[in-house]
Amino acid sequence: MKFTPYGIKNQEFNKSVRGYDRDEVKAFLERLADEFERISNENDRLQKELELKEEQLAEYKKLEKNLQSALLSATETTSKAVDSTKKQTALMIKEAEIKAAQIIEKAKESADALREAVIKLREEKKLLIAKLKAMVDTQSNLMEIITDKNKTTPDVLIKNKQQANRPKKNNRRLMWTIFWRNYYEQTDR
Repeated sequence: MKFTPYGIKNQEFNKSVRGYDRDEVKAFLERLADEFERISNENDRLQKELELKEEQLAEYKKLEKNLQSALLSATETTSKAVDSTKKQTALMIKEAEIKAAQIIEKAKESADALREAVIKLREEKKLLIAKLKAMVDTQSNLMEIITDKNKTTPDVLIKNKQQANRPKKNNRRLMWTIFWRNYYEQTDR
C-alpha cells in the first residue's frame, strides 16, 4: 500500500471500547501527514534536481564526446597536413634538384660547345694565317720576279739570255705552283 499525505490524514480506525484516544491519534496522524508531505515534497524536489543533473550530465558527456571527436579530428587533420607538407616539400626539393641538374647539364653542354667553337676558330685562324703567309710569299716572289725583270737592261738580257730565261721559267713555274696549291687549299676548306 502506498502512503500519501492525504491518505494518512483521512485514515479511519475501527472504534473499540477501550481503544486509543481519538484526539491523540488524530494529532499524531496530522503530524505524521505533515512530515510525510514534507519528505514527499523534498523527494519530488530532489527527484527533479536529479533529473536536471542527469540532463546536465548527459549534455556534458555529449560535449565531452564532441570535444574528443574534434580533438581527434584536429589531430588527424594536423597529422595529414604535416604529412602533406612533408610530401610537398620533398616534391619541391626533388623538382629543384632536377631543374638544377638540367641547368648544370645545359651549362656543361654550352661550355663544351664553346670549347669546340674556340678550338675550331683557332684552327681556322692557323689555316688563315698559313694561307696569308702563302699568299704573301707568292706576292713576294712575284714582286721579286717583276723587280728582277725591271732591273735587267737590254744589254744584260742579250748577254745572259740563256741564263736569265731558265731561272725566270723556274720562278714562273714555282709561282704558278704556289698559286694553284693555295687556290685549291682554299677551295677545299
